[in-house]
Amino acid sequence: MYSREEIIEILKNTGDNEQLFALADKVRHEKTGDEVHLRGLIEFSNICKRQCKYCGLRAPNKKVSRYRMMPEEIILCAQNAAEAGYKTIVLQSGEDDYYSRDILCRIISGIKKFDTAVTLSIGERSFEDYKAFKDCGADRYLLRIETTDKDLYKKMHPGMDINTRIRCLEHLRELDYEVGTGCLVGLPDQTPESLADDILFFKEINADMVGIGPLIPHPETPLKECPPGSLTTALKVMAITRIILENINIPATTAMETLDPEGRILALKSGANVIMPNVTPTIYKNKYEIYPNKAGYSENALKSRKYAEEILKKAGRSISKGYGFRKK
Repeated sequence: MYSREEIIEILKNTGDNEQLFALADKVRHEKTGDEVHLRGLIEFSNICKRQCKYCGLRAPNKKVSRYRMMPEEIILCAQNAAEAGYKTIVLQSGEDDYYSRDILCRIISGIKKFDTAVTLSIGERSFEDYKAFKDCGADRYLLRIETTDKDLYKKMHPGMDINTRIRCLEHLRELDYEVGTGCLVGLPDQTPESLADDILFFKEINADMVGIGPLIPHPETPLKECPPGSLTTALKVMAITRIILENINIPATTAMETLDPEGRILALKSGANVIMPNVTPTIYKNKYEIYPNKAGYSENALKSRKYAEEILKKAGRSISKGYGFRKK
């Protein structure tokens, strides 16, 4: 395992990264195999009470066209995805208090009837909520830390507390979820040192899934004048994370492809083993704008899957038929 100093050195190095990416790909091959897990992503509400400075869904953004899918609509969307062959459904939204514990339990229970794993990505909730969701069949929970630098976290997340975030991750672990987290690469004032600490945090909490993506500035956020994050740096953070945590699941994120048409293929060749095609109904897709010009937002569910299959073919990889749990 790399030391903190070695990680910092790798992140600072501006030379050739092919050796690093090849090692990450080798570890991925040995520890998780060549199959890629496809997870059907349903972005079911773009309403959010938070004010995160990098996100286009932030509550102060009055220009976004808000929407909220009804429970029956979400369950039907999941059914269509399951019938198309997806073995995991990912339910993602802004932090929208409309969806009570009871409503979400009804949605999760409805989706579990289709013989799929369920991943939730809906933000900070109470221990009791997390337990209820687990009891209804939720398998995984994605709660990105975004940055472990306490000062930077406070700057980027007005009204939020990093200790609450960490406590939520601890609750999820205690409840035996597969726990996902991740970070943004390219935040203002972010340093190689803080990115190294992010990676070591993933190791410390023994994350089962880690999502890493470059910052893509949204014009209706305080970071609108920031340059986008570096795709190369994001790939390096991802590769180091693969080498250190070995058998975890790592998505090739849409943000990488938004910066570079070959971004997801590069990610798959640098340690990634998951793709999350967007199966959200097309009428909502372009409204879930965390960042602008998101790759694939105009495709329907079948096109999204076909496109994912094309990406995997280019990368020389095959689609997993399993539920995509971490190999331990």
